[in-house]
Amino acid sequence: MLVVMKAQATPEQIQAVCDHIEQLGLRAHPLPGAQRTAIGITGNKGEVDRGNIEALSGVAEVIRVSKPYKLASRDVKEEDTVIRFPSTGIGPDATIGGRDLAVIAGPCSIESREQAFAIAENVAASGAQFFRGGAYKPRTSPYAFQGLGVEALRIMAEIRDRFGLRIVTEAIDNESLELVAEWADVVQIGARNMQNFSLLKRAGKLRKPVLLKRGLSATLDEFLMAAEYVMSEGNYEVILCERGVRTFADHTRNTLDLSIIPAVRRLSHLPILVDPSHGTGKRDSVLPMARAAIAAGADGILVEVHNHPEVALSDGQQSIYPDQFARMMDELAQIAPVVGRNLPRDIRVEAAK
Repeated sequence: MLVVMKAQATPEQIQAVCDHIEQLGLRAHPLPGAQRTAIGITGNKGEVDRGNIEALSGVAEVIRVSKPYKLASRDVKEEDTVIRFPSTGIGPDATIGGRDLAVIAGPCSIESREQAFAIAENVAASGAQFFRGGAYKPRTSPYAFQGLGVEALRIMAEIRDRFGLRIVTEAIDNESLELVAEWADVVQIGARNMQNFSLLKRAGKLRKPVLLKRGLSATLDEFLMAAEYVMSEGNYEVILCERGVRTFADHTRNTLDLSIIPAVRRLSHLPILVDPSHGTGKRDSVLPMARAAIAAGADGILVEVHNHPEVALSDGQQSIYPDQFARMMDELAQIAPVVGRNLPRDIRVEAAK
């Protein structure tokens, strides 16, 4: 169910409706929009008595939401969600969603302070707004590099202080979730955990943006329902990320499904990014697919960059070199205006020295 408030409804009226919903033993989810506030209702096992709610001051109408993903649906919120990140003190504010494209770049894994800082300096010099790096790595082999843990989180916090880059890193379980939430600006839930419902619900209790990657074989509905798990706990700042699905194809690591971008934008108000690194698994495919993603309507790119990918401890074959990243940024800056977008490129390296 969805309660649509009148455009002139006061904060007190909105709160009174939320209180009424809670008194019914249900959950109220106020979602402010540009023209109105909508209040999603979850927790109901059947039909909710509309009459009592419609009689409350400030209520315009109560409507039924047909989608199983109620809070992630455009039925609840017509405008695109824009997640805002205030300035870290170096450079301007940043956003994910809206007209400006977001670029998240960095190594698959933080291997050392020297490696991380060298890459961060390069991506900041090319105009990235966010830095990605793995502190906890879920690997197929138990003998592969699993990440530096808290040490990597500390290194990335230093990178934020030096270059003004916001930090995006993955939590793989409940223990790492608490640590990542403490140190990072965005908590990433990886493809293998897309349907780890207990982890999604705990992430929903955080008041920190969550970047949710599509599962290896997830349908669009399953993807949006995973986002719904986070949102149902009160965290509405969810960022979707297409990173390829497993198919019969063997010329790439995964099959990057760019057709999901217009489908998500039609059904959901949440921003969607594309990861062409995991989506292809091949360095020479990353730039073409990044260009295609922006042309298809993605809200930004999540890409792996390494200064020495030939000796990387994880995913070196899909990591692009810093000079390739700089070229990618130049190309995306040319494509963006064609599709009504803008690529902000604030250069912060000199100010950080």
